[in-house]
Amino acid sequence: MSRLEAVFTELANQQRKALVPYIVAGDPAPEHTVQLMHELVKQGADILELGVPFSDPMAEGPVIQQAHERALEFRVSLTMVLEMVSQFRQDDARTPVVLMGYANPVERMGYDVFAQRAKEAGVDGLLTVDMPPEEAEQQSKILKAHGIDNIFLLAPTTSEDRIKKVVSLATGYLY
Repeated sequence: MSRLEAVFTELANQQRKALVPYIVAGDPAPEHTVQLMHELVKQGADILELGVPFSDPMAEGPVIQQAHERALEFRVSLTMVLEMVSQFRQDDARTPVVLMGYANPVERMGYDVFAQRAKEAGVDGLLTVDMPPEEAEQQSKILKAHGIDNIFLLAPTTSEDRIKKVVSLATGYLY
C-alpha cells in the first residue's frame, strides 16, 4: 500500500478529510523548506504538496507566482526539490509528498530519470498542472512503473467524457 493509500484509508476510518497544505520549495529560502515541511506535519498536515519553482506558473495567482519568483532567485531546481524531499524523508517516512508543478522541468530531466530519482527521494505523487490527459499516457505508465501516483486536476465544468479520460489515468487522488 502506498503512503497516499495508507493516509486516505486511515482518514476514512477516522471519518476525517485530508489536510493538504501547499508550499513552494525554496520559498522564502531553500534552507527553510525541509523545516517548513516538518512543521506542517507537526501542525496536522496529512499530505504535503511541494511546489516545484517554475518561471511561468500560469495557473497560479499572484501570491504563489511571487513565491515561485523568490525561489527562483535562489536558483531552486527540480534536482534541488528532490534533494529536499530526500532530506525530509530522513526523519519522516510516513507523510506523503506530492510534487506540484509544470511539465517543462520534468520533461527536461526526462520522465524515466525523473521517476527513478523521485522514487529514490521518496516522492509519492506528481501533479503536473499543464499536462492534459490526452498527452499523459506515457508519463502515467512511467510514473506507475516507479510507484508514483499521477494526480490530475478537474474543474466543475469538466465534461463527463473528459472526466472518464482523467479517471482512467489518475492515481492517488483527483484535485
